Amino acid sequence: MLTYILFVVGFVLLIKGADLLVDGAASVAKKFNISSIVIGLTIVAFGTSTPELVVNIFASVKGNSEIAIGNILGSNIVNIFFILGIAAVITPIVAKENTAWKEIPLSLLAAILIGVLANDALIDGGTFSGLTRIDGIVFISFFIIFMYYTFGISAVTGEEDNIDIKILSNTKAALFILTGLVGLIVGGKWIVDGAVNIAEMFGVSQSLIGLTVIAVGTSLPELATSAIAAYKKQSDIAIGNVIGSNIFNTFFILGASAVIRPLPFSRDSDLDILMNIFASTLLFILLFIGKRHTIERWQGFLMITIYIGYIVFLIKTR
Repeated sequence: MLTYILFVVGFVLLIKGADLLVDGAASVAKKFNISSIVIGLTIVAFGTSTPELVVNIFASVKGNSEIAIGNILGSNIVNIFFILGIAAVITPIVAKENTAWKEIPLSLLAAILIGVLANDALIDGGTFSGLTRIDGIVFISFFIIFMYYTFGISAVTGEEDNIDIKILSNTKAALFILTGLVGLIVGGKWIVDGAVNIAEMFGVSQSLIGLTVIAVGTSLPELATSAIAAYKKQSDIAIGNVIGSNIFNTFFILGASAVIRPLPFSRDSDLDILMNIFASTLLFILLFIGKRHTIERWQGFLMITIYIGYIVFLIKTR
């Protein structure tokens, strides 16, 4: 029972910790006259993916590679099929030109790269299939290019991020940052430890726990952000949040995890890799079916249905 309690409390600490860290760091940045768009592209973007990052760091350090891999693949799949699906059901999501032709294809490239780099045995007959430290450095290099592209776009368009930055006193901001870090560290440890114990108790793979429970739990910040943005009819934020998170998850978090410790992939993971590729591919295709560059409500229902079917399949086969 204690394992379940700490597992659940871990998610609460993780998500609240990320929230406090973002508020504190954003306030400090604003006091240094850093623009809202820069804060949005860095602190806020990093903050919503901090739960995945912390969980993966703990999983990599402890050698729980199935959790690290499952968390990222599962988060990317849930982001597109479930979170963006829910946002589209709330209101049709209209994608900007850059999102449709550059960011979604980059998300698809990220998904394909995982499949290529993690299948050494299949492609070149190697004895080890997985992401090595060199692969991790390649992913991080792509992430740096993506950040350069993102800042370049914001500089050209001059757009401001629609984010609410709370101005806090120096003491309160420091307290928020420290409390957020503690929450992230403690919560991340409890989640990884709990996932390992739960997998052992139920006789299921750590990969299944990572792909389902942990992936959904660490994606709650993205769900809240996209759902609220959709309700406010801010389509660009709803879809941008999801695509940006997927790119961040793959290039930075998975890359950093592989640098910490090489991540071995089993052949079972190929199905999840294919599902990750299918998610980005379907999203791109749906933008050109019906109303151009728009994810309509019926398409949102379709995406949610596909995700539910995928989860049922995982539970039955893993």
